[in-house]
Amino acid sequence: MIENTLIEALGIEITRVEAGKVVATMPVDGRTRQPFGLLHGGASVALAETVASVGAYELVNKETEAVAGLEINANHVRPKTDGVVTAVGTVLHQGKSTMVWDIKITDETDRLICVSRCTMAVIQLRK
Repeated sequence: MIENTLIEALGIEITRVEAGKVVATMPVDGRTRQPFGLLHGGASVALAETVASVGAYELVNKETEAVAGLEINANHVRPKTDGVVTAVGTVLHQGKSTMVWDIKITDETDRLICVSRCTMAVIQLRK
């Protein structure tokens, strides 16, 4: 499912998936930097929504439900110019039609780079 997607293009790797928690990494390199050499805020948001999407999908009935991002916000609190960032997403609310995920993106020394909250819609599949 990752081949030929934004996930692949940005080098995002899902490293851990468990009920209510997802961990993923992303390189800070030419694919994810903005023109001034810093980690692009949009790349951080893409990483955050990826983590929330994977986590939400793991919590639904895959035969009758799907998920899609409904809303996302992000605070970029520290710049990053190279290396790898790690996103840890945890579910804050798991309802019948929505889920809310908290995502913290940190650097290699566990310093906070970005904090995000993503609301996921739970969609009923047509039979």
